[in-house]
Amino acid sequence: MNLLKWLSGLLVIGIFVAMVAVQSCGPAGGSGEKELTGELAAGRDAAKRYCSTCHLPVDPALLDKDTWKNQVLPAMAPYLGIEVWQKSQYFASEKSAMPIAEWMNIVAYYDSLAPASLSAAHSPAAVSPDWANFKLKTPASDTARLATTTMVAIDTASKAVFTSSSEVSSLIKWNNTFKKEEMALLPSPAIHVSFSGSPIVTAVGEMKAYDVSQGELYRLEPTGKPDAQPFITGLRRPLHTTEADFNRDGKTDYAVSAFGHALGGLYVFMQMDKGKFEKIPVREVAGATQSVTGDFNGDGWPDIIALFAHADEGIWLFTNNQKGGFSEKNLLRFPPVYGSSSFQLADFNRDGKPDILYTAGDNSDYSRILKPYHGIYIFLNQGNFQFEQNWFYPVNGATKAMAADFDRDGDPDIASVAFFADLHHNPAEKFLYFRNESPATSGLKFQPFSPPISGLGRWICMDVNDWDGDGDPDIVLGNYSKGFLNQEEVKADWNVYLPFLVLENANQ
Repeated sequence: MNLLKWLSGLLVIGIFVAMVAVQSCGPAGGSGEKELTGELAAGRDAAKRYCSTCHLPVDPALLDKDTWKNQVLPAMAPYLGIEVWQKSQYFASEKSAMPIAEWMNIVAYYDSLAPASLSAAHSPAAVSPDWANFKLKTPASDTARLATTTMVAIDTASKAVFTSSSEVSSLIKWNNTFKKEEMALLPSPAIHVSFSGSPIVTAVGEMKAYDVSQGELYRLEPTGKPDAQPFITGLRRPLHTTEADFNRDGKTDYAVSAFGHALGGLYVFMQMDKGKFEKIPVREVAGATQSVTGDFNGDGWPDIIALFAHADEGIWLFTNNQKGGFSEKNLLRFPPVYGSSSFQLADFNRDGKPDILYTAGDNSDYSRILKPYHGIYIFLNQGNFQFEQNWFYPVNGATKAMAADFDRDGDPDIASVAFFADLHHNPAEKFLYFRNESPATSGLKFQPFSPPISGLGRWICMDVNDWDGDGDPDIVLGNYSKGFLNQEEVKADWNVYLPFLVLENANQ
């Protein structure tokens, strides 16, 4: 089982996708358009010609020579009908889409221009090892079972934390004294619970990278138990569900991000009479990861902004056409080596327009190396759905960032987790808290903190909400304690039994 193939995006066919918008490149840099001749020019042109039938080629500088030569290129060759033998020998098959000579030019192009190595993401500022006004709260460790938490969610109404795991796909409710109650054994692990309206549980169906339609949605009863039967079924590995009344008929509809594998997409399920739903494809492309609903163009009808983290990665706006469908506009694009993993809307510069908080850091496929462009990004809203990168903080393997006014001073702060952190040299980056110290008249500025919790787990999921009912946001972190160690000779030096922890906000 490869957890990140389920959580946030594999780099399969799309490993060559490049970003379209220059501002999306952030700190990654690149080799640029050099004056190439001979074999290298032929390789560059062949990459553009064959790859651009589905997507754009990636700059060689985004990965090191060894990763291109021994991981990515051998993985890509079969999609063009090129047979691979021992990773460095290629042969054209009867189904080859190109002459073998052109493929070898592509190999030479990447091998010649890629750097020998990439640096890791390094913090640009001193990180304070301080609790930053948070207090640690933990349940008891269960030494009978390794922690493989797949979801954490705070229910403010009951002051409880809901969890699920890959080992036992139960929906578990923990009250504010951490008394544990199994609400139901689901057919598959829960990945997401939405408490924004009627509580909805998203069960993934299949965690492995298979295109099977076993994902389901369940409604939660007031007791916290899910209904015995799902109300939507047949989903390809769904990761996230949001709701809105998209056709304004008074009934709740649902936007589901079905990541899938080769197949998948963002779908809206319009609620019809007698509990039936009409399935409307919004963007039927694998990699749908997360969505936000709202009236983004001000016409009174709910729209969708969604993240896709597979092949052609990026963030798209889907404007409600008021006729049961949606118009599509790309807001940002990223190359698949970034490993897009999360986004959120928040107004960071306090101008009344929603900005984009975005993380790059899924590091679970062919290019399992530390990357300097992994981290947390803020794209400021310039108006008319134009976004420009304004802030970047390098974090190896950044998995999720969430904005909230933790210190209650009127501006959004940031909490982040990094599943693929640099476990050798910087395990503290597994969780970071960024206190917003931006002056009203200048650029964004944050003070990073790393509360001393790196020994308590390896965080893969996070939720932010008012857990203790005192009016300020708290943080819950889910521990997936085993496997997925890309760095050599890393051994778990963290608690492998603690399912989650709470960082209770002590700001008053």
